Amino acid sequence: MSKSNNTPLSVVVDNGDEQSGAVEPIDLDNSAYYENRELSYLEFNQRVLEQARNTNHPLLERLVFLLIFSSNLDEFFEIRVSGLKKQMGFGRQRPGPDGKYPDQVLKTIHGQVKTVLEEQYRILNEDLFPSLAAENIRFLARHEWNEDLINWTQEYFREQVLPVISPLGLDPAHPFPRLVNKSLNFILSLEGKDAFGRESGLAIVPAPRALPRLIKIPRDIMPEGDNFIFLSSVIHAYVEEFFPGMNVTECHQFRVTRNSDLEMSNVEVEDVASALQGELHSRRFGAATKLEVGKGCPVELTDFLLERFDLTEDELFVLDGPVNLQRLFAVMSMVERPELRFPKFSAGLPRALEENSDIFASVEKEDQLLLHPYESFIPIIDWVRQAARDPAVVSIKQTLYRTNESSELVEALAEAARNGKEVTVVIELRARFDEEENIAFASILQEAGAVVVYGVMGYKTHAKMLLMVRRSGNKLKRYAHLGTGNYHLKNSKLYTDYSLLTADPTMCSDVHKVFQQITGMGKKIHPKFIIHAPFKLRKALMKMIDTEAQAALAGNEARIVAKINSLTDPAIIKALYMASQAGVKIDLIVRGICCLKPGIEGVSDNIRVVSVIGRFLEHSRVYYFHNNTHQVYCASADWMERNLSHRIEVCFPILKKKLANRIMEEMEMHLEDECQSWELQPDGVYRQLNQSGEECVGVQQRLLTKLGQA
Repeated sequence: MSKSNNTPLSVVVDNGDEQSGAVEPIDLDNSAYYENRELSYLEFNQRVLEQARNTNHPLLERLVFLLIFSSNLDEFFEIRVSGLKKQMGFGRQRPGPDGKYPDQVLKTIHGQVKTVLEEQYRILNEDLFPSLAAENIRFLARHEWNEDLINWTQEYFREQVLPVISPLGLDPAHPFPRLVNKSLNFILSLEGKDAFGRESGLAIVPAPRALPRLIKIPRDIMPEGDNFIFLSSVIHAYVEEFFPGMNVTECHQFRVTRNSDLEMSNVEVEDVASALQGELHSRRFGAATKLEVGKGCPVELTDFLLERFDLTEDELFVLDGPVNLQRLFAVMSMVERPELRFPKFSAGLPRALEENSDIFASVEKEDQLLLHPYESFIPIIDWVRQAARDPAVVSIKQTLYRTNESSELVEALAEAARNGKEVTVVIELRARFDEEENIAFASILQEAGAVVVYGVMGYKTHAKMLLMVRRSGNKLKRYAHLGTGNYHLKNSKLYTDYSLLTADPTMCSDVHKVFQQITGMGKKIHPKFIIHAPFKLRKALMKMIDTEAQAALAGNEARIVAKINSLTDPAIIKALYMASQAGVKIDLIVRGICCLKPGIEGVSDNIRVVSVIGRFLEHSRVYYFHNNTHQVYCASADWMERNLSHRIEVCFPILKKKLANRIMEEMEMHLEDECQSWELQPDGVYRQLNQSGEECVGVQQRLLTKLGQA
């Protein structure tokens, strides 16, 4: 942190009493001032679940929030919980900044998750399912099947299910099978002997992933409304047909969640793509982290499963309903009930970037700023398409962290390569859960003639950059797109992100330097405008925070506003605490994890933290420093250790005052919101600002009205 011309902030906090002088320094390394990262994430996910209870949301959207909660929780166990378990297994337990050891955190996680899962299924069974049934969308349990439905399900089982399932009796010749991560399975108790005289007593029935977990009942069987049954119900109803002549005394569904964090050593890896493909298979069979069983499964069977998966009682979760809730997402494409969904909207399109316009000319005239999803992502795709077909364009460089299936951008880049452009694409193969797709995209681009690189070993390329070089007379001119989100069309309709399209020579030169550093080799670079990680971003942030602190100490206005996904970096948190002590007003819009504790007397009195949860996933990263040369920055980086130390990230200033002012207006809209916001309290608990539950207009709807086309 810059020492500037003042003593360090930790010893100059003045309580305003001339008699007392300087107060005793506060130990900002004290663990009491830091929230645990994993527990903060669980707080965020509970805010997501709370949306399933919110009757101001359309009914089917409430179901979506409930399923997103499940998806988030699965990934949390696959990555974060497995990481904690690994630390314990290696005997490398160390406390985090919050002072908690991994075993303490795991114990708290397991207790909290059991409670919140109970609440999730209560919401599903007592609220959402009855409300959906009132709207003629029914999920029928077996006791609700009439005679026609029983006959139909029996036929469905024999024609669609029985031929593809392989039941597994357990005996010395048939040991417990390796079951795929998050797959639906059944454990059975059997009585009697089979044709070979075997009498093991136990069997496993795995449900193949090819079978739909949710089955829509034909109209000729149930003509009224939309009616569904679960595959688990069908298997359970006719499971004895797998074991003719034997008696099934118990049948219970279960699902195991496994460690899915891929690990590749930097040592002796000659081909990242090949090494990664080898790791992808192992992900399906990683160490178990969570066992879920249906309610009613007897202790002897759950104990048997826990032993087989090497799990403890704490890691067992008993669910009052289907164990694979995420498969319920399928219902969204199986019913046509627009009145039960969020109203459709058309993303706005600035006049300068309208269809068939010359985007190069528009960007050359002035910088263009878009806020997705309120404004369309299509101009970025159209720009690459124009470049692919423009004879004056000589080269295109782009980073791809995540992109969508059958990506339009990949097609445009491949077309550009086939048309003789110099196309270089930095594909991050290790983008979690998109690895396989990214490998396929890399192959498509290479076959088209593009140069594909996989970034830098040990550092994920998380920066979002596009650079195009175009001939103008005898000169070459650069154009760039910089964003806070991914080049993913589907996500751009769900995630809020900023896009900057610019022809500023210095900014574009900086982008060129960053690309040269990623694709080639050389010494550190020194961009003029762009601040990039892992080299300078943390230092720059610390310096800008310090500048605000020194301004406040001098009696001048000082303010920091940041909109990020997560805040975990201890050094940044400590700097913010010191700035707060100096009198800087700090407003943080942190969607997810926040390890900083606001409102602590003498430490963070001047810090406010809010989290906005709504229809769209708040994803944009924006930083504002009142006394900095450039006040507003957009970035690909959150304020986390991994982003600042172990990823290639870019942070870029918004040079045009008009655009910077617009971003700040939109940030203030988030800070003023009392409809979709939750405020973090000093004890780490979030308080919903709209306590009344009355319908109100939130910031996302206001931005839709301002920027979108209703």
